[in-house]
Amino acid sequence: MRAQFFTGALLQWGFPAMRWLKSKTAAAVICAFCALTATASRAQTFTSLVSFNGTNGAKPAYGPLLQGGNFTFFGTTSGGGANGDGTVFEITPQGVLTTQYSFDGTHGSNPWAGLYLNVDDTYYGTTVYGGTNGDGTLFQFRPLGSILNSLHSFEGTDGESPFAALVKTHTTNFYGTTSAGGAHGSGTVFETTATGTLTTIYSFCALPNCADGANPVAGMVLATSGTLYGTTTAGGAHGSGTVFDVTSSGKVNTLYSFCSQTNCTDGADPVAELIQGTDGNFYGTTYDGGTNGYGTAFRITPTGTLTTLHSFGGTDGQYPYGSLLQATDGNFYGTTSQGGANGFGTIFEINSAAGTLTTLHSFAGIDGEYPYAGLFQGTDGNFYGTTFAGGTSGDGTVFRLSTGLSPFVELVPTSDAVGVLVTILGSNLTGASSVTFNGTPTTFIIRSTTELKAMVPTGATSGPVEVITPGGTLISSVSFQVEPRAAKASNAR
Repeated sequence: MRAQFFTGALLQWGFPAMRWLKSKTAAAVICAFCALTATASRAQTFTSLVSFNGTNGAKPAYGPLLQGGNFTFFGTTSGGGANGDGTVFEITPQGVLTTQYSFDGTHGSNPWAGLYLNVDDTYYGTTVYGGTNGDGTLFQFRPLGSILNSLHSFEGTDGESPFAALVKTHTTNFYGTTSAGGAHGSGTVFETTATGTLTTIYSFCALPNCADGANPVAGMVLATSGTLYGTTTAGGAHGSGTVFDVTSSGKVNTLYSFCSQTNCTDGADPVAELIQGTDGNFYGTTYDGGTNGYGTAFRITPTGTLTTLHSFGGTDGQYPYGSLLQATDGNFYGTTSQGGANGFGTIFEINSAAGTLTTLHSFAGIDGEYPYAGLFQGTDGNFYGTTFAGGTSGDGTVFRLSTGLSPFVELVPTSDAVGVLVTILGSNLTGASSVTFNGTPTTFIIRSTTELKAMVPTGATSGPVEVITPGGTLISSVSFQVEPRAAKASNAR
């Protein structure tokens, strides 16, 4: 079951060490990495914010950046730092980077996933290796004091090598996947409390020929229905991965097996996490397959009907590893790990109405190479991301792409019950005079110019959150889902 997929050599060059490395473009075109013009209709500015150099981290991998309460961004690197085992870092929109924590093996090593921001302003994440047994860890990180606690060390039978980020459901618990280990050696779905009590709720490859999927590399997404959806990179009816849903009790339903079409024109081997679009469908990428064999972007309904939105052809990018992002303009944005004008990967936009793809930026080496992670949209409207390699030291970069989108507010979490405090992140929030949940006003506390705490008000219904500030009205990037109180009975805060 592709055991070689998870060997230690993976961390030397990550997934470029897989078979698609054969297409790596050798030529590097050096260009200025600030104020580059791309091909979309809106004015754009690409800015390289920082280059990793080993000491401050190296090789940021799958995890998109995440905005914290002070309008800074948090992320992980899979290598570098004080011990060479990876870091947790914080970076300002201006490019000032602080290494918050260097992994040392004991508390985990080589984090490939991004972080999850909890409502209590702590962060949760995973490492691929390290811990007591060397099979990876779950950890909690507190920015105040840069304190990291190892919550759980995997030991094979309960999973090993979690590449994926955690997701929180409508309880206080988190859910995640491991890429290997479990009862059949092909990965797991697990549930964990905030203190690290872990339960394996499903082990993949339980059916003949792994028809249920194998080796989930991506994390899962919590749908508005309360169901978790995810992907496996292998297994399924054709051995090329699946889309599945899973209940909290561990019942897995395979929705789609990739490579169902001749020559895998529907895509193969999905690595990225799914997202749920505003239309209720799910969107993702495959790093292989498609019409040209360079990967796809796809849409899939909650019942498993798949539509290929785009097959990458090389000049427009190839081998997408990162998840898609639906931005505040309704369009989808993402990255490809290779291809484009210089062979080092691209940033692209897919118009949600027309379905057409536009290459926004082709990486050239000095501004980064191999963007594995998807993009993150900051509340200033700009996109932020990382590259695995390139930059001035060859250890990767952090970048910003401005396309003229307006500021907004972000919600943590995006669903909860009446009477619960919700964090609202944004910019220039000082002087805010009103917060409403789908039109219902509520009480709130201004924590800083970039953070509010607001109570989900009685009578609130699911919909957008609006914050009125002296500079104008800011609207949440996603609709807030109001849950029944019964669903939160165990979630006292």
